[in-house]
Amino acid sequence: MNDKKKILMLTTGGTIASAATARGLAPALCADELLKGLEDLKETCQIDTLEVCRLDSTNLTWEHWLKLTTAVEEHYEAYDGFVICHGTDTMAYTAGALSYLMQNLGKPVVLTGSQKPINQEITDAKRNLRDSIAAAMEEECRGVQIVFNGQMIAGTRAKKVKSFSFDAFTSINFPVLGVVQDGRVIRYLKEEAPKEPPVFYHRVHPKVFLLKLVPGMQPQILEPIFREFDCVIVESFGVGGIPDSIAEEFFLKLSRYQPEEKILIMTTQVTYEGSDVDVYEVGKRIRERFRFLEAYDMTLEAVYTKIMWILGLGGLSFEEIEALFYKKINFDTSIPHIE
Repeated sequence: MNDKKKILMLTTGGTIASAATARGLAPALCADELLKGLEDLKETCQIDTLEVCRLDSTNLTWEHWLKLTTAVEEHYEAYDGFVICHGTDTMAYTAGALSYLMQNLGKPVVLTGSQKPINQEITDAKRNLRDSIAAAMEEECRGVQIVFNGQMIAGTRAKKVKSFSFDAFTSINFPVLGVVQDGRVIRYLKEEAPKEPPVFYHRVHPKVFLLKLVPGMQPQILEPIFREFDCVIVESFGVGGIPDSIAEEFFLKLSRYQPEEKILIMTTQVTYEGSDVDVYEVGKRIRERFRFLEAYDMTLEAVYTKIMWILGLGGLSFEEIEALFYKKINFDTSIPHIE
C-alpha cells in the first residue's frame, strides 16, 4: 500500500524557472526541470507537475488566477496538497485572489518562488521549494498561503517588501502562520477543518482602479477613471482622506451614482497599522456624504483582489457587497467590529 502524500506542483514561470538570456532573465525551465536535484523528496511524497504558463509574473493577469483555480479544482480530489511556483513580483496579488476564488479548502495551496533562479550556484529556490512541499504535505495546513524564506504567510496578508534579499516577503498586520525549519513544519496558528465543502469561483470583475494620491493631485485625472471603472480604491495618505485639490470634483463625480454603481474603497499608503478615515476632517467629510468601504488593516493586494471577486458575483446591492467585503476570509481582516 502506497501511503505517500500526493502533491501537484503547478508552474507559471517566474524567477525560480528563469535562465539568462541576452536580454536578461526570462522563464525557460519546465516543471520537471525544477525538481532536478531534489530527487530525495520522492522518498516522502509523490510529486506530479503541471505547467499552467511560463511567464514573468509581471505579465500574469486575472485570467491566470482563474486558470490556476480551475487546475486546482480539477485535481482537488486526487492530491493531498498543491504547490504553485510563481514569480515574486505579483505573487501577493495571486495569493490574495486565490484566497477568494478557492474557499473552504481542507487542503493546502502553497505559493512559492525565489529571488534567484534555481540553476544559479547561490539561490534560495531549492530551499523555498523544499519548504513549500513540506508545508503542502502537512495535514494541518489548509487554504492558500505563501511559503518563502522559511515563513508561512496567509495568502491575504503577504506583501513583497524587498527587491533582492531572500527574506522578500512579510506578513502585514498579522502574525506568520508558522515556519519551516530543516523540513519540519511548525504551526503557530491552526485553522479548524472546514465544515462545508470547498467552493471554487470562476469569475472576477476587472474594472477596478487603484488611485494613489500624490501631493497636489489635479482633478482632471478623475473623469476617465469614473467613466471606465466600477470601483475606485483610493490609496490615501496616513489614516485616509481626500485632499482639497481634488475633493470638489471627486465628490461631484461620486454623487452621480448609487453606492453599488461606483464602489469607493478607502485605504492607505502606509504599510502597517491600517486606515481610519474618521480621525481627520479630510476623512470625516467623506463619511458624512457617501457610503463607502474602508480597508482598515487589510493589505492593498487583498483589497484589490477581494473586490474583484465580490463584483464578479454580479447583481449585488451595496449592503451585500459591504457584508462580503467585511467577511473574514483567510485571516484577511482583524478589525474587532467587523466580525
